[in-house]
Amino acid sequence: MSIVVVGGGVVGLACALDLRRAGADVLLIDEGAGPSASWGNAGHIAIEQVEPIASMKALRSAPTRWFPRGGALDFRFADILSWGGWAGRYVQACAPDAFDHGKAALGALLADAIPAWRRLAAAAGRPDLLSERGHIVVWESLASAEKGRAAWGAADIGQARTRDLRGVELLEVASRLAVAPAGGLRFENSGQISDPGLALRTLRDAFVALGGAIRSARVTALRLEGGCAVVALDDGETPRADQVVLAAGVGSGRLMRGLGHVAPIVAERGYHIEGEVLEGDGRAWGDLPPMVFEDRSMIVTRFGDRLRAASFVEFARQDSPADPRKWARLHRHVGALGLPMAASRSQWMGARPTLPDYLPAIGVSRRASNLIYAFGHQHLGLTLAATTGEIVTALAGGGAAAVDLAPFDLDRFAPGAARRAKEIAA
Repeated sequence: MSIVVVGGGVVGLACALDLRRAGADVLLIDEGAGPSASWGNAGHIAIEQVEPIASMKALRSAPTRWFPRGGALDFRFADILSWGGWAGRYVQACAPDAFDHGKAALGALLADAIPAWRRLAAAAGRPDLLSERGHIVVWESLASAEKGRAAWGAADIGQARTRDLRGVELLEVASRLAVAPAGGLRFENSGQISDPGLALRTLRDAFVALGGAIRSARVTALRLEGGCAVVALDDGETPRADQVVLAAGVGSGRLMRGLGHVAPIVAERGYHIEGEVLEGDGRAWGDLPPMVFEDRSMIVTRFGDRLRAASFVEFARQDSPADPRKWARLHRHVGALGLPMAASRSQWMGARPTLPDYLPAIGVSRRASNLIYAFGHQHLGLTLAATTGEIVTALAGGGAAAVDLAPFDLDRFAPGAARRAKEIAA
């Protein structure tokens, strides 16, 4: 069986490697348009994020999280045509019944995220890619600590577990910072990828070592010929295959629309800064797991000899210029916290592929019989990459996925889909 996988991010690579290990003849099309969200993320395997961001709670709190008020949420109003329609669908997806439906669906996907990453890392010959030391959440005031603990205590966090940071643990965290935290939680059962860039290179190298082929090209369109999807490249070629897997992140929406699918995906942009870890200054970071500073909506992760601080949820066109104010705020946070990050720092901005209900699209197209799609993983692309690769491989082989894929069917966005769902439920 021959398969073309479109998308060179972590989801596409996981799919390509699993398919090749299953014996398929796989060609991976990688646009290579620069460091993607797969590279620029915080490396956190977030099994605790069972509750979709499409919720009444998130909707009500949006004004307090707005960037001009010190929060991480921002909208590029010059780009409103790119996200305005999406926002309307998002509000609909925040309804309580839709939220409960989404939470059950995400919970089922996330249940196997860590074991799937163990299998993927082992298959790539680098089990050390996955660290299972959990993560830490801290607050800088007693009021925010009380509010944060209550919020996490009421949240569905799936297979993750929490316990208070107390005594020696809290002192250890405080010793790394210029601002002593007023409280914190230690999350257990979550994980971290040791280095997202290394993970991408490792998966890519393992795929090639098994005989997989990679081609750098831009996919201009998916065309429908004889009921099947055909990949059109910018050089005029159309590589033929028995099956096509679409895992192209934000670009997936445009390609699916070419087949008549409704794929309301938006570029939800994040930012990070990164610098060398300063050792021996009295506040060395050591081997702490990822740490979330909830008051600042920022996560800090160590990757080898470098420290990365990441934040922001910015709705804009994927190719709009970056907002330097976001990086400036991250620099200020790093300075205020006294993080041991060298003054010479790199800056990055990239787009998460997000659908209005904050559920991914995973399934088999009803318009092109040979097309499998796997995109729209929002903040959980790294977390769910290994699980998604296994699901796609099962679908490509004609089998069933280990979880119910009905909630992730892209046709949930087709005209009249909501009305039909209500009629069926009634």
